[in-house]
Amino acid sequence: MTMYKTILVPLDGSDVAEAILPHAEELARLCGASVIFLNVIELPHIIPPERSESYSGLPHFTAADVDHQVQEARRYLDDLTAREAAKGVAARGLVEHGPVVATILRLAAELPADLIAMASHGRGGLADVYYGSVAAGVLQRIDRPLLIVRAQ
Repeated sequence: MTMYKTILVPLDGSDVAEAILPHAEELARLCGASVIFLNVIELPHIIPPERSESYSGLPHFTAADVDHQVQEARRYLDDLTAREAAKGVAARGLVEHGPVVATILRLAAELPADLIAMASHGRGGLADVYYGSVAAGVLQRIDRPLLIVRAQ
């Protein structure tokens, strides 16, 4: 019996987030687990192109912007899963939309994931209070094991 069968690894495409990869790979190998890489796209607002000038001061996306983000995320995850397969790790990628923390928690329950493994950006201080921290948000609400690696 293995401790972990499915490891959920949220990634945002940054080198900082990828600091978790060596840890997730090793755990997957030791446990014979599969890895699911998750990229969550959080959209502030979607504005129709004909109205985008009216909202120029607000952060917004057009449908074309969303499609571009999804395509980029899929390419990133496809490249990552191919690299993992070459290392002998069974992996797949998922692109989801929604609030980042809530989406991670929802997918962890739906999959179900036995472990969530992620890197913390480790800013600390006022930046985490003001902007919030995905790792801290997951930690406060998670109902399963969580591995957090502080990225340097």
